[in-house]
Amino acid sequence: MSGVEVITFGCRLNTYESEVMRAEAEKAGLNNAVLVNTCAVTGEAVRQARSAIRRARRENPHARIIVTGCAAQTEKETFAEMPEVDAVLGNEEKLKSASYRALPDFGVSAEEKLRVNDIMSVRATAPQMIKHIDGHVRAFIQVQNGCDHRCTFCVIPYGRGNSRSVPMGAVVDQARKLTENGYREIVLTGVDATSYGADLPGEPSLGYLAKTLLKQVPDILRLRLSSIDSIEVDRHLLDLIADEPRFMPHLHLSLQHGDDMILKRMKRRHLRADAVSFCHQVKALRPEMAFGADMIAGFPTETEEMFENAATLAEECGISNLHVFPYSPRPGTPAARMPQLDRGLIKQRAARLRLRGEALRDAHLTGMVGTTQTVLVENNGFAHTDNFTLVAAGDLAPRTLAQVLITGHNGKHLHMQCLSAQAA
Repeated sequence: MSGVEVITFGCRLNTYESEVMRAEAEKAGLNNAVLVNTCAVTGEAVRQARSAIRRARRENPHARIIVTGCAAQTEKETFAEMPEVDAVLGNEEKLKSASYRALPDFGVSAEEKLRVNDIMSVRATAPQMIKHIDGHVRAFIQVQNGCDHRCTFCVIPYGRGNSRSVPMGAVVDQARKLTENGYREIVLTGVDATSYGADLPGEPSLGYLAKTLLKQVPDILRLRLSSIDSIEVDRHLLDLIADEPRFMPHLHLSLQHGDDMILKRMKRRHLRADAVSFCHQVKALRPEMAFGADMIAGFPTETEEMFENAATLAEECGISNLHVFPYSPRPGTPAARMPQLDRGLIKQRAARLRLRGEALRDAHLTGMVGTTQTVLVENNGFAHTDNFTLVAAGDLAPRTLAQVLITGHNGKHLHMQCLSAQAA
């Protein structure tokens, strides 16, 4: 191979950072290299990354394989000890061209492969300017990194460090650059995006940032947020939900569970009633709003009754896209030291929760049949409506904005008839 190939796991923030990595590596003159940007959110994510590294070595026997990302930050020795790996970079180091210029030679020891500093010492997030997001029609912008909260199940703060925000001016400049390059939809992303601004002068909120973006960059046709913590939503964001048509009617919520005792043991900052109240408030402001959500099945000490509370929360909140994670103990987290459930029971409960999610998705899809929707066509033959419902796009070209009539669904995505289309 020649050039730089990037393999990305995990969240939208990783997707954004992979483009920064590619640009910085190329700036450093790196060639014949595979960069693996890992995720640490579950043990399965780490396993997948290790498998991808082995496959990359088989397919590229003479390339340099450089591993980075959250799993590399939290389990650096695990990857340094892999014979397929030539270097391990931390989450801060991966974004700097100097890191790629200073890579170790081939055949060094596991210790010499490591280029991972203390992420907790990082106090600022430098603005990163990119021109495009490879393979994506929607553009992601990093507005925040790290997390100050310590949920008992989560290892991510140890991979990302403490919360730090990108100054508003830099976010506006990045959005302007991306819209000039043809992106019609912008997604603001971060590790704990709703904590945005607490470390900046004047403490601007995520909602205020979104308002400012839409005012100062009128070429943004569609604005979305990545995963949010509903307990941190402010008045500015509620104003956008109620009154701004360019703010898309879809929110992905970090709920994690629906039982108050489990939420307390998770060290979450909301209770079940808070989640239900928020969803009902938002639906009253914007009836077409749809919700996605993350939920964990089989958390330590979870009883059958507690599990059922999680399942019914998804129904009460009207979640149309439920992301279910079987609980996975992460090294060094408090939850890993709690009384664990049997792995078979965890998988069983995760499967049952996914079935509930599929029923909710089916009801959501059925409710959209017969409606007229605006869709943005992706690169994979599908499109998304304003409320982020998947639609088979037929022969419409990527980046096309189209008005469509929803004619049916197959339980996974919508079918449509195109009424009018505006090509990119």
